[in-house]
Amino acid sequence: MLNKIIQFENFSLGNNLPFVLIAGPCQLESLTHSKKLADKLSEICLKLNIPFVFKGSFDKANRTSKDSPRGIGIDKGLVILDKIAREFNCPVLTDVHETTQCAAVGEVADILQIPAFLCRQTDLLVAAGKTMRAINVKKGQFLAPQDMRHVAEKISSTNNKKIMLCDRGTSFGYNTLVSDFRSIPIMQETGYPVVFDATHAVQHPGGGNGMSGGDRKYVPILSQAACAVGISALFIEVHEDPDNAPSDGPNMMFLSEIKRLLMKLKKIDALIKKENNSGR
Repeated sequence: MLNKIIQFENFSLGNNLPFVLIAGPCQLESLTHSKKLADKLSEICLKLNIPFVFKGSFDKANRTSKDSPRGIGIDKGLVILDKIAREFNCPVLTDVHETTQCAAVGEVADILQIPAFLCRQTDLLVAAGKTMRAINVKKGQFLAPQDMRHVAEKISSTNNKKIMLCDRGTSFGYNTLVSDFRSIPIMQETGYPVVFDATHAVQHPGGGNGMSGGDRKYVPILSQAACAVGISALFIEVHEDPDNAPSDGPNMMFLSEIKRLLMKLKKIDALIKKENNSGR
């Protein structure tokens, strides 16, 4: 199996390389708020020598209730992401939900993310692929990991090979997800970098009386398990006050707790990658 590498300006991303942190708020709230998070996260990652990607969504199109806040919109969101990328010299990631969003987002974002519920939408995958940006596809909660190769083939049909496959848990009855860590090596059989989304994996979809619930205390445990299996990147949403965030608060980590976790994850990742690479 040939492990594919995705090159960014300041680092490379691949299954056998040190893990990359993809982190930021669930929803973009303002430029000031994004700068505060990006400043702290980039500072921590610089000290720990962990490559950093800032993430933030301009629209949460799949909220449980029509009354839930959707976000600041594509125009304001892309302005914020562009300024974050320039000021902090880091790649930025955001979601796309419609084919018409892809070209504009591709002008700013280094990574376009396909939400889990949309991972089989052929037109969206192709439109994203045509931007020639890196594409991070969340595996649907309903989808077997081996079927993600078909998702990757849709994107690669555009001659874009910068594909990332992301596990975010699998449906287990109503309002519950479980993480099957076999999914990581199964998806790695494609050769594409595999990402683990530790915050959405602890989500209780629709389980919060008109909104999704979650249990953030398990984010560190699942993050450690994913690193022990071996991943290219870890996706963690963070907030200084997640209980008052506009979306996914129960899943997000407190910003104040992320450094301690990353120090532990870096040790696990280094050990696993050393053993994996020595056995090649």
